[in-house]
Amino acid sequence: MLLGVNIDHIATLREARKINDPNPLDAVSICKLAGADQITIHLREDRRHIHDIDAKAIIKQSALPVNLECSINEDIIDIVCSLKPYRVTLVPENRDEVTTEGGLDLENHFDKINKTIEKLKENDIEVSLFIDPSHKAIELSNMLETDFVELHTGTYANIYAMLYSNLRNTQHSIKELELSKEELKSMLDKSLEDIKASSNFASNLGIKVAAGHGLNYQNVKNICEIKDIIELNIGQSIIARSVFTGLKSAIKEMKSLINE
Repeated sequence: MLLGVNIDHIATLREARKINDPNPLDAVSICKLAGADQITIHLREDRRHIHDIDAKAIIKQSALPVNLECSINEDIIDIVCSLKPYRVTLVPENRDEVTTEGGLDLENHFDKINKTIEKLKENDIEVSLFIDPSHKAIELSNMLETDFVELHTGTYANIYAMLYSNLRNTQHSIKELELSKEELKSMLDKSLEDIKASSNFASNLGIKVAAGHGLNYQNVKNICEIKDIIELNIGQSIIARSVFTGLKSAIKEMKSLINE
């Protein structure tokens, strides 16, 4: 299974002090040496972490393929087409969100997404759609002739955290998931089944399948056991672990977990 390392949160740390340190570009060679297969960055409309200058430098200088996440905003797509990353993953964006909250609304934005995909492919850029794990989303993705889908694992990760970690006893407890262990276990099983079924459906249609969002050293094993998923994109948990162990060790540990 391939590992894409999302280095956005290195830029988040830089932006906390508004200085040029740490520079996310410095992480790219470390990721390669540690065994990562891909660099993932998100060029958000609000530029809260990765900026245009970062994206340009990383795409130009990275020895690893670069997967650039972005919205379908026309100005952003124009920038992306000029940068020409290896792959673009189209994601939804909400300026008020802390992090991406779910998959693309393919049904209500079908025509615009279709035109965006056509433009990206005209520029020889591989396209992935960040979607919720559902039969309908896979069907629409197939109609859009995307190369990849990345299944949103945030729901699974949230349920797992409320069931198996201390999250419910912190200020970040997820109120709607403050349920009994039995209820959470049932929800977790359902979430995993949705991911498995969607992965299999997409794979049978010839769509390559990735997964990501909220995956960490504790919850990644269940996702790794899904044979139709060929790639994971993981960021926050690796960067958080690297504060204590160093980036190379953090990536090696995750790589070892997903390839057990």
